[in-house]
Amino acid sequence: MSSTTYTADAPRTSTLLPMMIIGVLFFTMGFFTWLNGPLISFVKVAFTLDDINAFLVPFAFYVSYFVLALPAGAVLKRTGMKKGMVLGLFIMAVGAALFGEFVRIRIYPGALTGLFVIGAGLSLLQTAANPYISILGPIDSAAQRIALMGICNKVAGALAPLAFGALVMTGIDTFLGQVTKMPLGPSRDALLNEFASRVFLPYMTLAGLLVVMAIWIVLSSLPEIKPSGANSERSIGHAKGGIFSFPHLWLGVLCLFLYVGVEVMAGDAINTYGQGFGLPLQVTSHFTTYTMASMLAGYVLGTLLIPRFISQQSYLAVSAVLGVLFAIAAYVTHGYVSVAFVAALGLANAMMWPAIFPLAIKGLGSHTELGSALLIMGIVGGALLPQAFVHLKQHIDFQLAFLVVIVPCYLYILYYGVRGHSVGNHAV
Repeated sequence: MSSTTYTADAPRTSTLLPMMIIGVLFFTMGFFTWLNGPLISFVKVAFTLDDINAFLVPFAFYVSYFVLALPAGAVLKRTGMKKGMVLGLFIMAVGAALFGEFVRIRIYPGALTGLFVIGAGLSLLQTAANPYISILGPIDSAAQRIALMGICNKVAGALAPLAFGALVMTGIDTFLGQVTKMPLGPSRDALLNEFASRVFLPYMTLAGLLVVMAIWIVLSSLPEIKPSGANSERSIGHAKGGIFSFPHLWLGVLCLFLYVGVEVMAGDAINTYGQGFGLPLQVTSHFTTYTMASMLAGYVLGTLLIPRFISQQSYLAVSAVLGVLFAIAAYVTHGYVSVAFVAALGLANAMMWPAIFPLAIKGLGSHTELGSALLIMGIVGGALLPQAFVHLKQHIDFQLAFLVVIVPCYLYILYYGVRGHSVGNHAV
């Protein structure tokens, strides 16, 4: 096991192996994160829920980031980033096992608890992995490295709904029609129990794989990085000060909050959006994959363009404008065309995280772990914005509700890309 430590003053060996290891972690994060879209449809049937209660799936998952990101930052201060990643994988394994068991016995609060625990492990993993890859090389090219990680993330995100659909959602429309016609009673409950138990083996398998992966990371030669050396405050002309002396960080936290909200809207709520047009569940359960494919295209494009042809902040601004245009196009069209524009939001969203995160943590020095934790707290936007959408669509047309929720978010992201990222930056 290597004890290599990267600092600003130490020569860096090849970053290829660390990037490959972190890439596997981003694949894992993407697989679990983008299961939420089809899970919404699944729990709606398995637990006979309405939209509001079904959307507690992303709420429980993403709210854990808000609750546990700061503790995760404190843990990383003590353990270092590598051990923090290992601990995150073990926590995710516990959450996956809990979710599989509680769904099998159809206890919805228990299932939500399992998702919360998975999110807790992910919050630790995210709080370590994102700054790690950001400062593994020059901070000004961090968006390119995070984009490569994003490709790993979104490949997993595209595969997850397909795998879930094949293993769990096969014949769901026929099953739903059968259950709907049955009277309340033991026979109906037995059928629902059988359907719910479809997720047990897949999630127990995932739990086992997470444990194996954690052991692999422990035994790997993944080096440690010291953020205080690799992300010096001198890079932004910052004098000594606490975490509140970095306005670009706090503006970035809000930006990330809104970005994750619109990303989850495009990736998870797209299934419910499609059902608003009366499209069948068997078809809509795959819509998340289309958004992920769109994001993959955006990541490839961003990797090619940043920083050679365009800066990460300029690309962020362009992406925000595309988000507004695609959102309006989704509103003025209908059916599969409208769904296609929602999926196209993936292209607009792709390079937002890779741009926002390094811009927000730039020059934090010894505050990097805390700043990273605050940004990870912003992931709670993925819990709150879809809830705003699903509640709002009870009162107004669902397409208008979608538009009203996401367009203001893109306008703020545009501001951060143009101006907000440099507020308080005194570097010449």
